[in-house]
This record gives sequence, structure tokens and C-alpha cells, in this order.
Amino acid sequence: MKEQIVFRGENGYKELERYIASFGRKRLMLVCGRSLSRTRAGEFFRELPERTGIEIVQFSGFSPNPSYEEACAGVEEYRRAGCQGIVAAGGGSAMDTAKCIKAFAEMPDGEEWILQPIAENGIPLIAIPTTAGTGSEVTRYAVVYYNGKKFSVTDETLIPQAVLLDHELLSGLPDIHKKSAMLDALCHAIESFWSVRSTQESKELSRKAISIILADMKGYLEGDQGCAERILDAAYIAGQAINITATTAGHAMSYELTGKYGLPHGHAAAVCVPEILRYMAEGQGKCTDSRGEAYLRDTLAELAALLGRKDPLEAAAMLRDLPGSLGLSLPEGITDEEISSLAGSVDPGRLERNPVLPDEEGLELIYRRIFERREK
Repeated sequence: MKEQIVFRGENGYKELERYIASFGRKRLMLVCGRSLSRTRAGEFFRELPERTGIEIVQFSGFSPNPSYEEACAGVEEYRRAGCQGIVAAGGGSAMDTAKCIKAFAEMPDGEEWILQPIAENGIPLIAIPTTAGTGSEVTRYAVVYYNGKKFSVTDETLIPQAVLLDHELLSGLPDIHKKSAMLDALCHAIESFWSVRSTQESKELSRKAISIILADMKGYLEGDQGCAERILDAAYIAGQAINITATTAGHAMSYELTGKYGLPHGHAAAVCVPEILRYMAEGQGKCTDSRGEAYLRDTLAELAALLGRKDPLEAAAMLRDLPGSLGLSLPEGITDEEISSLAGSVDPGRLERNPVLPDEEGLELIYRRIFERREK
């Protein structure tokens, strides 16, 4: 992974301004939601042109689940305005859109940009997360909808060169967004920990992120600024872990819950992860990790200990109860036909990093457990 520059808090804005000025570029695209204007970051970008002469071109034409077409509209605006760099300020949607704009901005026309190979084009990319969860500010991944399906745009060149972490930007978030994003970060850390691609480095990052989130979750949701700062750090650390390993079955299965039922992404992942943990704990003999069944057993045992439980099944039960304890609920009355549809819609390629690979019958079992438990 290429080294990032990280600026922090109120003083970070002064450092960021000097960093932006050092590019010698006169026009930057700011990819952000319209609500950014009410934040300290919004004020910074409003005043930046007067202080530095650098023009800011704002692009907000993306949805919560951004599409390829929206990214293309961003590219067209980037080119029309003569922009020379990109700042992404927001949650995962802003980050994903900005990464795609960077990736596509100098590609030739003719073939669809999303199908062309990505090459470094020298366009600076800076990230300012306004949620604590996606970790997109530190990863090489961008996800957009292409022809109605989730599509991953992936390349090392999409990792932002610099990041500003300002926990004050989290204070105005609705509770649902705080909870969902935080759960997303926790799921990143957990999935990375058990991934078949895990390394010593990624597992240590996961340990740190899990410990911080469990310790500071309550204070963060109650408005404690110190806890908010640490949760933002944990989301960044979990993102570093995912950048090494990528996600596993938890995220693969969560996309269908978001797409079909409108569940916020982090909530959807958080109801899948515990049932996948349970499924793996019950089926360790089907381990596909090249390091073997004993390694998987030790990994799941350590994960349980990190979560403060004596074994993986107890850890799965604790994680199952977590979304409900935060006031998050699932739709009821899900039919067997819907369960089969969910299972059949999961992208098998996204499951391959899971150390126990669920087949379609296993996917149905996991989805059924997710919903059955909450209807009793």
C-alpha cells in the first residue's frame, strides 16, 4: 500500500491547505453531499479560493448507491471545468464516486470507461470522511452500480494520497448513520480477521479496530467527542485491514439486503456477520483456508476472545443481539421464496475469501437464521 499523509482535527485544515497549495493546481473538484456546507469542512472550502486563489468546483450529482452513469457525469463536469485534482468529502458514496472520477478522467472515449484498464494519471485525490465506518478513505476499492449490479472498481492508484480525519464532522450525523457506519467498521475488522487473505499485519489492525469500537461504542453514540475521535480512527484502521484482505461473505450477503429491503449497508453487514460466524463455527471441517482447519479454529477462538466471549458461538450470539440493542430492526414476514431469491442473488466471486465457503443451501440457511430469529 502506498503511504498516505494523514491530517487530524482543527489544525489539520491548515496543514491540508498548505498541502493543496503545494500541488500548484488552480481548480479542484469537490465531490460531496450538499450538507457538507453546514460543517467545518464546508466552511474551509468556501474560504479556500479567497485565501489561495484555488477555485473549487462542487459535484454532488450522486446517490447513496452511486451508479456508473453518475460517475460519468462527474467526469464530464471535471473535464468541462478544467479541474486538476479531486477532494472527496463525505461517506462511502462520495468516496466511491470521486475514485471513479479519478480513474476515468483521462481515459479515451469509445469503450466504456469502467471496462478499461486503470492507469495512474497523476490526478491528486484527497479524502475527508464525514462518517466513521466505510474506511474508503484508505482503500483501493470503489463500488458503483453498473447495469443494475454492484461493480468493484479496484486499483492501488485509487487510494487517496492524503486524508483529513476530523471527528467534529461526525457530530451532526443522524443516529441511524452513526450506528450503521460504526457497525460497518466493526464488520470490516471482523471479516478481515478471518479472511483467507489475512496477514499478520491485517490481523493486528483488526485487533486494534475491534478493541477500540467495543470500548468506545457507547460513548460515541452518547456524544462523547473523545470516543468519536477514537471511533473515527478505528474506522480508518479497519479500512487499512480491508485494503489488505478485502471483505468476505458478510459483505457479499449484505448487498442483497440493502438492494431488496433498503437496509443501511452497515446494518445489513452486521446481521449477516454473526450468522456467518455461527455457520463457520459449526462447519470448520469444510475449511478452504490453505492454512488449515486448526488455523481457522484458532482464529475463530481468538476472535471470540476479542469480542469478550468464551467461544465462537457465544461471540456470534453477542453479535446477533448488537443491532437490536442499538434500536435497529429488520423486516418481518420474509417468505421461503424470498430466502431462495436472496441466496441465488449472491455473487459467488465475493464469497471466495471466506474460510468456509457456503453453497446455495448454506446461504439459504444463513439468511433464514437472520430473519427467523427476529420474528420469534
